[in-house]
Amino acid sequence: MAVISHLLDTSVYFQRLRPRPLPGVIRRWRTLGDAALAIPAVAEAELLFGLEKKDSPRLWREYRDYLENRLAVLAVDKAVAAVFGRLKAEQEAEGTTRADFDLLIAATAIRHRLILVTLNIRHFDALPNLIVEDWS
Repeated sequence: MAVISHLLDTSVYFQRLRPRPLPGVIRRWRTLGDAALAIPAVAEAELLFGLEKKDSPRLWREYRDYLENRLAVLAVDKAVAAVFGRLKAEQEAEGTTRADFDLLIAATAIRHRLILVTLNIRHFDALPNLIVEDWS
């Protein structure tokens, strides 16, 4: 049984629903396999919001066929919330601002000691104790 090693942010998780997903994302996903991957609950929420907003029968069908219940979903629990609080306070003290969802995603990866996978490296650069891979 594979151990979860990577946490996909929304930009990577959503690739499977794009008309032309990035080949590097698909290749790396297949190489690691579903058992090594997880998503934060925030990414699932962002994806579901996008599906609700677009209200596309095609996208909903593809979500159900290819993504729904495919990967482990990691919750925002008390331990993740504590990491988020620390990151947010540190960012504020430095005069830096980041989107709360990005910090929650980063906090989930840090808490579970996972490599965070993204297509938006600048959203996560220089966060302490966070290892990031850019699959673009």
